[in-house]
Amino acid sequence: MQKVICKKIYDTTTASVVKKNVFGEYGDPCGYEETLYITPDGAYFLYTNGGEESKYAKEDITRKSKAAAEKWLAEN
Repeated sequence: MQKVICKKIYDTTTASVVKKNVFGEYGDPCGYEETLYITPDGAYFLYTNGGEESKYAKEDITRKSKAAAEKWLAEN
């Protein structure tokens, strides 16, 4: 997935996975996944996707500061 945020492209195919969390089983309408990525130039973003009843019912990318990414890692 690609998303442009503030004129910067965040792309799951060119970034590296830092950590991935999966909640629920495949096909679970309440299940979802969160994947923290880092781009080649050191920017962090969170890719989220889930079932229709989950908190991530729509596939999305959210940029994260280094501090926010470190906090997310510590909490997950």
